[in-house]
Amino acid sequence: MRIDAHAHVIVPELLRAAAPGEPWRPRVWWEDGRQVVELDGRPIRSAVRDMVDADAILAAQDDAGIDRVVLCPWVPLLFGDAEPEEALARLRLQNAGLARLQAAHPERISVLGAVPLQDPGLAAAELREIMARGPFAGVEVAASVGGVYLGDDRFTPFWAAAEETGALVFVHPTTRGFSGSAFDEHHLWNLVGNPMETTLAAAHMVLAGVLERHSDLCVLLAHGGGAVLALRGRLRHGHAVQAQAGARLGEEPDASLRRLYYDTVTHDPVVLAELVAFAGSDHVLLGSDQPFDMAEARPVQTVAAAGLTPAQEDAILGANAARLLGLEVRS
Repeated sequence: MRIDAHAHVIVPELLRAAAPGEPWRPRVWWEDGRQVVELDGRPIRSAVRDMVDADAILAAQDDAGIDRVVLCPWVPLLFGDAEPEEALARLRLQNAGLARLQAAHPERISVLGAVPLQDPGLAAAELREIMARGPFAGVEVAASVGGVYLGDDRFTPFWAAAEETGALVFVHPTTRGFSGSAFDEHHLWNLVGNPMETTLAAAHMVLAGVLERHSDLCVLLAHGGGAVLALRGRLRHGHAVQAQAGARLGEEPDASLRRLYYDTVTHDPVVLAELVAFAGSDHVLLGSDQPFDMAEARPVQTVAAAGLTPAQEDAILGANAARLLGLEVRS
């Protein structure tokens, strides 16, 4: 079974009508072969495939040779800028839509919900509730909330709940983590900014000791973990330098990095092979990042080109995701 562990959806329950009102609700239409999403009055044109209609989403997965897809919210719909209670109401509406989507396609779709991480205590309580109620395999979270990255102590209640419930926590960049004129050019806000957000979140979690203290966490990083593995030597050296100053991390950074899971969205089979060599084939999951222009439309082919063994390919293409999702593995 081939499972795409990184794809996005906007549930119909969140859409607003053409009439003005509730600008936090997205409005969607097609234009020049792209699905335009308007949010807070700003049109976004990066979706080249459908991310609202479940049948169209599954047809794209069929075309890519994928049997099952893990759908999670479009990142702006995590509502990290809203007041916690307001965000919770919106997220519950979205989570209900995700649950209905999964119920309509139980053999093809798994879902990750969302919680109001701007209030970690509230997020922890909501995570326990949705994991107990089902059908969620876990939640998607942004790399930072209000500019605060995920290794910060304030998120301890959330990480404790995630470990307790066995939730899969998918870390995705906010898409707007960095400013500066260069990020406005050459699509660099996406090409560089997105993976660097993930890199910073992962490094922050590692050096803060989150993965060491919560050793049973299941944390999946988007976009192959960004550049965090390329920087592991610097993290290792920096940790040794700071150890004399009371570093929070007791184990070597490499050990914490190997506790993390990584998707295959690297756009390069050589980079993917290096990722597998470091993290292990049991910690890498197939991903596409559909429906966006930066998605890997044929992620199975990238895995096939990485020069892996058949056992490694089987693990990455579906067995790892099936294990984390609690699915029975079938050939």
